[in-house]
Amino acid sequence: MRTLLALAVLMAAFTFGGAVRAADADAWKTLPAPAPLPAPDLEGRVAHDGARIWFATFGETPSGPPVILLHGGSSSADLWGDQIPALVASGRRVIVIDSRGQGRSTRDRKPMGYELMESDVIAVMDALNVPKAAVVGWSDGAILGLIMAMKHPDRVTKVFAFGANMDLNGFNPTGALAPIVGKVDALLKDDYARIAPPPQDYGAMVRYVLAMQLSQPTYTPAQLAAIHGPDILIADGDHEEFILRQHTQYLARTIPGATLLILPGVSHFAPLQNPDRGNPAPPC
Repeated sequence: MRTLLALAVLMAAFTFGGAVRAADADAWKTLPAPAPLPAPDLEGRVAHDGARIWFATFGETPSGPPVILLHGGSSSADLWGDQIPALVASGRRVIVIDSRGQGRSTRDRKPMGYELMESDVIAVMDALNVPKAAVVGWSDGAILGLIMAMKHPDRVTKVFAFGANMDLNGFNPTGALAPIVGKVDALLKDDYARIAPPPQDYGAMVRYVLAMQLSQPTYTPAQLAAIHGPDILIADGDHEEFILRQHTQYLARTIPGATLLILPGVSHFAPLQNPDRGNPAPPC
């Protein structure tokens, strides 16, 4: 109990206040559907480098401390539906972005790349006149947050990186065999069919993203050790399916000043498994 309390205090201090609730023992086996997104205060698209990048903002006070939520691969910002209301209630201006070629955002014929997607985030920030923000990233979104800390440290105040790998050795090769994978595919396919612009081709989108994931990222220890500026928390679930625990520990050990947090009772899909709706600082 004391260890769990220490984790809760650490998490609350890094993110935006509040406490972290322990998940049910079997939460890591489940995949609850996310709550629908609230009505945005602003919604639009930013043309950048051959794509139109969809964004939405929440929170009536544009001057509120901004936080950007970045989703995982082949998904969309709609998977943040459980987190947005609590962050808005805590006084944050929340910005969500659909990564290029995913969700409502379009793409061109060039290959997908994490640094290309990171530049899309910066373009949205520029369009919204947001000089800097905290970044909460999940999976591919966590990679983007860490690249922002690496490439544009002046634009980021904090990074909460959940379920990230920063080189190809971080993948767990058995992750694709996890029983939850079928449920995830069904959830993402339904989400894509509901929101993606025509012409819709879920399989082509997944292949587009997977080609990137099988070849990137490839950052070296020296590149990670050169990250300075933003506060960084490297987090994962204790039942993570796709990222090796030793890689998560390596990231926290290699990035200067980074803190490690392993959330109990959840997996790679913790934002759905334990959203902690009553908490102004959700686990992700």
